[in-house]
Amino acid sequence: MTDIILNQIINQNTKVGQRIKSEAVFDSLFPNFMEVKYEKPSDYIRIYWEEYQKHPEGNNNFNGEIFVYVLATLFVREGILPIYMSAKVAFVPNVIYDLMFYSVERGPICISAKTSIRERYKQADLEAIALKYVHRKALCFLVTLEEKEAKSVKAKIKSGDVIGLDSVVVATSDDFDELIQELKKFQFSEPSNCKSY
Repeated sequence: MTDIILNQIINQNTKVGQRIKSEAVFDSLFPNFMEVKYEKPSDYIRIYWEEYQKHPEGNNNFNGEIFVYVLATLFVREGILPIYMSAKVAFVPNVIYDLMFYSVERGPICISAKTSIRERYKQADLEAIALKYVHRKALCFLVTLEEKEAKSVKAKIKSGDVIGLDSVVVATSDDFDELIQELKKFQFSEPSNCKSY
């Protein structure tokens, strides 16, 4: 059953050659993601990421995809479903969202997953603005592993220099655990305007 869920999540990715390689790397980290023991969501991320860092294939080519897989499998473990990877939203052209949920209360909720932010927060912000232009109540979160960069972007959100993102969250922090608890309050369903590719 867990292999079916994982394959459904991973097979939504569009880069077939790289997907097969990164899927193999992800599969080799733990025999079954449903059996990884953790106390809180941030622990799950930390456990997986530390194991990946030790992997001989662990390199910058796979960092982003592995991070998305880890987040996606955590959402499965936490019962936050359905989840869409590499999702396109109707009337939001040329944007592919890393992870997307559809809530009855707010509509689309997107997660932009970046192992490090640097200048990429600008892309995540533009994608969030595009989504909110069509879906006014949508929520957009940037999830990262870089604390220092996250603080900088949080300050930009607070000052109004970043207007699309609702928050930036470090995946190994207590803030991430709080985000997961907040997401669990929503009622998720299958949308008619969100597609995975």
